[in-house]
Amino acid sequence: MRLRSLVFVLPFVLLVAACGGASSAKLASGDVAVVGNQHITKKELDRAMALNRIAFRNQGRAFPKAGSTQYASLRQQVIAALVQNAEYAIEAAKLGIKVTAKDIAARLASIKKQYFGGSEKTYRTQIAKQGFTDAEVRDQIRIQLLTERLYEKVTANVTPSPSEVQAYYKAHISQYVTQKSRGVRYILLGKNKQALAQSLAARLRGASDATWCALAKRYSQDPSTKGSCGKATFQQGQTVPEFDKQLFSLPTSRVVAVDTAKYGWFVLQPTTAVKPPSVQTEQEAAPTIEQQLSQQDRNQAMTDWVTRITKSFCTSGQVTYAVGYQPEPDPCSSLQTATNTTTT
Repeated sequence: MRLRSLVFVLPFVLLVAACGGASSAKLASGDVAVVGNQHITKKELDRAMALNRIAFRNQGRAFPKAGSTQYASLRQQVIAALVQNAEYAIEAAKLGIKVTAKDIAARLASIKKQYFGGSEKTYRTQIAKQGFTDAEVRDQIRIQLLTERLYEKVTANVTPSPSEVQAYYKAHISQYVTQKSRGVRYILLGKNKQALAQSLAARLRGASDATWCALAKRYSQDPSTKGSCGKATFQQGQTVPEFDKQLFSLPTSRVVAVDTAKYGWFVLQPTTAVKPPSVQTEQEAAPTIEQQLSQQDRNQAMTDWVTRITKSFCTSGQVTYAVGYQPEPDPCSSLQTATNTTTT
């Protein structure tokens, strides 16, 4: 579960503090919840809510009023995120995943360079505006690195099989069919420009590339080709009907003026022969399909893993909430056999 992002610093990290470790799984007086041996304190929850309040303010949004349904929902999201962070920390330790101070420093240096031009002063100013201390930013980086390494560990051996690639290719064959295409250069003049279009068409018949470039730069209303001498390549059916008809019927190098209902007048010249349709073979498409399926399969593997560990913590009674802080509905209750989460 993800809440507001730390703008310009950590685009995908939760605005929540890390959970502190403890040897006892019993609720302490200052706890919101206990997850295994991880204590989530009211102080951490209050700080996370304060950071969200600042994020709302910076976005020009009204923060939910205490006691409102919206406020309760936001607080439950934060608690759920804290619980999940704790579960991740415990499972990461079991898998031997560690994040060192050196790792955090290296990532922070990269962030400063990317978002703050390497300026320590700018970095400090910006995180202060968002309510973060340097220590909190470093803790967010620790959570992010831990999550990334969990993902890599859990999904390391997930790869699509040849049969999956083949099945995907057959099911999506239309994606690998290329319509016939043709190179063209054109100048878009706009509506009510018939006289200018016909004049330019006459000037451009047999004209040099330099002339095309100069006139396209001067007259074209199409910014995508204005600076490239009007050159483009289109598949059949990709452009408006009047343009498309001329493009795929004219002899190469013929220059004409054509009026279109949507954009008005063009001057166009096909520059290549029509390239016939083609079909990308399964072998040619396989690398792209493998990459796509690999990402999908890895994401699904991670989702399944999160579901399993969530269920494990719930069914083993390792999630305990203080009175007034248990989410409604309790996420454990959505798991069919999750009956051991307690409220103290």
